[in-house]
Amino acid sequence: MASLAVLISLVAFAMLASSAAGVRVDLTRLHSSRFVRDAVRRDMHRHRARRLAASSGDTVSAPVSKDTAMGEYLMTLAIGTPPLIYPAIADTGSDLIWTQCAPCTDQCFPQPTPLYNPASSTTFSTNNQTYNQTYGTGWTAGIYGSETFTFGSSPADQTSVPGITFGCSLASSNNFNGSSGLVGLGRGSESLVTQLVTGKFSYCLTPFQDTSSSSTLLLGPSASLNDAGVSSTPFVTNPTMEPMNTYYYLDLTGISLGTTDLSIPADAFSLKADGTGGLIIDSGSTITSLVDVAYQQVRAAVLSLVTLPTADGSAATGLDLCFVPPSSTSAPQDMPSMTLHFNGADMVIPGDSYMILESGLWCLAMQNNTDADPSILGNYQQQNMHILYDIGQETLSFAPANCGTF
Repeated sequence: MASLAVLISLVAFAMLASSAAGVRVDLTRLHSSRFVRDAVRRDMHRHRARRLAASSGDTVSAPVSKDTAMGEYLMTLAIGTPPLIYPAIADTGSDLIWTQCAPCTDQCFPQPTPLYNPASSTTFSTNNQTYNQTYGTGWTAGIYGSETFTFGSSPADQTSVPGITFGCSLASSNNFNGSSGLVGLGRGSESLVTQLVTGKFSYCLTPFQDTSSSSTLLLGPSASLNDAGVSSTPFVTNPTMEPMNTYYYLDLTGISLGTTDLSIPADAFSLKADGTGGLIIDSGSTITSLVDVAYQQVRAAVLSLVTLPTADGSAATGLDLCFVPPSSTSAPQDMPSMTLHFNGADMVIPGDSYMILESGLWCLAMQNNTDADPSILGNYQQQNMHILYDIGQETLSFAPANCGTF
């Protein structure tokens, strides 16, 4: 006889598959007046937490910030019966789904919606198993529960799925402002993608300068690429156990700027036998970070093309290479596209997706990391790209798109 978990998963899959369009969820991005500086600081904590996780075996990865949630995307769903609206950070770099629960009081962070109260829902159940999840600079703790989750951006396309395992948090650090929790979209057993058995999901992130349009997350049958210029590359499996195997690793073989292939060692982005190195794609990191030997090549190539005076932008932006533009409102010069050469696919990144205007400076929106850390393709470099994660086929596919009209 099939286990209860398998039966619930089959029900979830049937509900999603019954909708020809699958499930569509709007994503909104959190903004800040010091976007880049806050995002870089948060990403550094995130990378440090990932490094600690690899060495200790604890799960310590999620998008958080010391001051305020920044550069992340929120998805809105509903939990319980009757359903309660729940805006949560969408994160491909972690697994746990959680929201703050009543009677959480002085150990809760302020959130934009009322606390979910399991006593008010007719579909809540729990086994009283506890968890304590650490995320870089933040943490959350509580009990595991099972609930009905409702997905969809409008009543016409909403789908309710029973039996989703989630974290009912009774205490959290003050690091998740702007949200009511988090939804993990990683490869682990607790993630939303795994529990829904959708097999695939996709998103299209609007440009960071667009503060009015919503981005889109698609789950199930609608998560397919019909765009022109689709390219695909296989995922790479990390040979180690949790938590590193929750991430989506890709085989990056080189980088070009314009028509120039950069002199990056062939093994710079290789995933090592001990699970270190490699490159992951992560919706919860904002700025792309590259192993230092590759970053220095990118930095030198950009520096050779820009004729503006350089400036120390570390305090204002947290970025290493910045220039003083003649105007603070527009990009000072056209930059060639940067191409990421993956195994079997090239991802072409336009100049305004690797350069950014911030605090009166024009900067390279990338940073370096240590050789042991994985390189990370952040969400700033993913803007205006329709990206499909096909877990069944073990491939990542992508195509340029106008995400504001998606």
